[in-house]
Amino acid sequence: MKNKKRRKSLRVALLCGGPSSERGISLNSARSVSDHLAGSDIEIVPLYFDVRRRAFAISNAQLYSNTPLDFDFKLFRNARPLSETRLKKVLLSCDIAFPAMHGEFGEDGGIQKYLERIALPFVGSSAHACAQAFHKWQAKQTMTQAAIDTVPGLCITQKTLRIEELLKRFFSENRLSRAIVKPTSSGSSIGVHSVESVAEAHQAVKTLFKGGAVDVLVEPFCQGTEFTVVVLEGGPKDEAVALPPIEIATDYSRGQIFDYRKKYLPTQQASYSCPPRFSAAVTNRIRSDAARAFRALGLRDMARIDGWVLKSGKIVLSDVNPVSGMEQNSFFFLAGSRIGFSHRGLLRFVLGHACNRAGIAFDPERKSEEVKARTAVRVIFGGSSAERQVSVMSGTNVWLKLRRSSRFDPEPYLLDRKERVWRLPYTFALHHTVEEIEHVCHDARRIVARIKPLRRLITRSLGLNAQHLSETLFVPRSQSIEQFLSRRSFVFLGLHGGIGEDGTLQAELEARGIPFNGTGSASAALCMDKYSSCEVISRLGAPGLRIAPKIRVQRADYLRWLRSASAWWEGVTDALESPTLIVKPVADGCSAGVLRLTNAREMRLYLNAVKNRLVRIPAGTFPEQSNPIEMPARSPEALLFEDFVETDLIEVRHNKLLLKRRNDWIEVTIGVLGRQGAMRAMNPSLTVASGAVLSVEEKFQGGTGINITPPPQPLVRLSAITLAKRHAEAAARALGLAGYARLDCFMHRKRGDLIFIEANTLPALTPSTVLYHQALAEKKPRYPTEFLEHLIDLGMQDRARNR
Repeated sequence: MKNKKRRKSLRVALLCGGPSSERGISLNSARSVSDHLAGSDIEIVPLYFDVRRRAFAISNAQLYSNTPLDFDFKLFRNARPLSETRLKKVLLSCDIAFPAMHGEFGEDGGIQKYLERIALPFVGSSAHACAQAFHKWQAKQTMTQAAIDTVPGLCITQKTLRIEELLKRFFSENRLSRAIVKPTSSGSSIGVHSVESVAEAHQAVKTLFKGGAVDVLVEPFCQGTEFTVVVLEGGPKDEAVALPPIEIATDYSRGQIFDYRKKYLPTQQASYSCPPRFSAAVTNRIRSDAARAFRALGLRDMARIDGWVLKSGKIVLSDVNPVSGMEQNSFFFLAGSRIGFSHRGLLRFVLGHACNRAGIAFDPERKSEEVKARTAVRVIFGGSSAERQVSVMSGTNVWLKLRRSSRFDPEPYLLDRKERVWRLPYTFALHHTVEEIEHVCHDARRIVARIKPLRRLITRSLGLNAQHLSETLFVPRSQSIEQFLSRRSFVFLGLHGGIGEDGTLQAELEARGIPFNGTGSASAALCMDKYSSCEVISRLGAPGLRIAPKIRVQRADYLRWLRSASAWWEGVTDALESPTLIVKPVADGCSAGVLRLTNAREMRLYLNAVKNRLVRIPAGTFPEQSNPIEMPARSPEALLFEDFVETDLIEVRHNKLLLKRRNDWIEVTIGVLGRQGAMRAMNPSLTVASGAVLSVEEKFQGGTGINITPPPQPLVRLSAITLAKRHAEAAARALGLAGYARLDCFMHRKRGDLIFIEANTLPALTPSTVLYHQALAEKKPRYPTEFLEHLIDLGMQDRARNR
């Protein structure tokens, strides 16, 4: 072993971005790694690679962007890529690199080969092992040679002859009625085609080749249960040890797959069980096969391996991920937390193993800095509204970030769909939907019993102790809201919609003198009603601040419209003097049920979806609807029909921000912050939607959507931004807002006029929320944990004044 290097703190080069379509997920992973690793003994040095594999030194603040497109064009315009010499110098100033890149260049051995060439140690597998594992056909052959069962496959290259004949034989030999066609080198289910015939398979192969795939893999459409398993390396014998596998349940009917949306957006379209519901024998076999595959492929430190338990009972492995996704609710952290790892503890263990291999002095068991007694904060999230899954993302993120606070001690609580409250063990808070967290709470005794023997085995094999495993798995108990409110400690409301945002819970907290974040009950109730809040803004009569014309229609009336949609359509469009309309529930948010309608047929289709209580409207049902639309949990008491505001067309293409002028209006969101009556507007964020309306993904899912903070000049005049901020502050005063809120508006990019859409009194605080972008863009930037601390301070001050 090399002589140990000694340094006050470990400098870690955090590598993200890359040319693949998974670069947005890479940014999520890098953000999470930075959040949980940075500390007094670890300095994070972020480096970003663009689609051309050029390296840029970026700030830690840029890791909180929603997608690389948020800042790619800024780098292109204002920054120079690091030269080969400069990149090498920056990297070699660090002790070790931590690649958090997925797909091409990140997992195929590309960046690893470069790091090996400059002799910089790094976390993860060697260039050769990554290349072999990431190439699905090569990995399959290696595992087969090691007597590990895999999914049968057919590899087709661009030089392959008689492709249709090969496909016919493959379908015949495997008796296929459905198959999967995918690139051999890709991840996150990107580029995966589900096909039902040889002809469809052949067309999918052609499509992938046309899109740039070098070779393509054809496999049977598996019938059975999917799983994924994280493998770590370590312990006295430096073993490959599989963590508890995670069972994946999703709808595979009509050829659906576990796709990008199901993986990364919290919806009920997928659910996870850890440990899986398989027998102990099957679970042990999965763990054994995954560990053997890890060794056969020559992997190091960590990896994630996917597979199936087929209906026949046979276990087969399918895909290998040399760099597992590391976003906050990822499989990586869920599996680790089941045996007691925190995010920080798991990352330090993996980093420590890589450091030990390289002869670098680093103590993964070092405790966090001792802090004085911290103020208790109860973070509550969930609920029963259409926004409940975004609430899970918000609440989990707030809780995790406040765990790094030296001032506050957060505890996670779930408000379930029956308005019962559960204090959650660490690992249960990492599930991605309200329904799934409810299920594990009710099933906790079985989970604890199943996980105990696995935990003992894994702990012994990896040489873990209490310093590594800081989190306890306990059986939670539910309590009523009344019981939850019997304690007087601060309540951080991570709820969206329903009783958490309509003033109901705020009124209960006010009555008991319990401090909480956000605005008071009266203002919350007002803003929850989009029609009433818009009326308040309209009555202001402030020059440069107005609302879009709108009509409120009660449930009984809009259901009657189904019988004569054409006549009602004509009446509404005439009244609003608009050829197309926006329809939305009066009291819902997060784009739930929000849609652009262009004719009477579409209005009838939408009203039928509401009447029939559809959970979601599939993508492509309506024009310009590129994503599914999550619908309200209950039929809305009223719908709003309002004028569709046409905006300039803005897009980011080839690292350039392009604008097609229509009328100089753009869509923005503006955060306001401060005491009631004295709220100050932060810099607006320019929002760029892929369709007519921002989707849930574009608003809240890291790696999707584009938010540019502040809007760039000369696209938007500085004088216009200044005036728009004053209008936003006037709106906040009129609505009685306090603490913090988010205003969604249309803004005239030259004059600064605002068309007010709605106010969100408990805006989402997901990992890449625009509020973080705006707080970081202020003259005195606040990083997310500091920003959350400030929101708590404002809540405490406001409640103290009102006692």
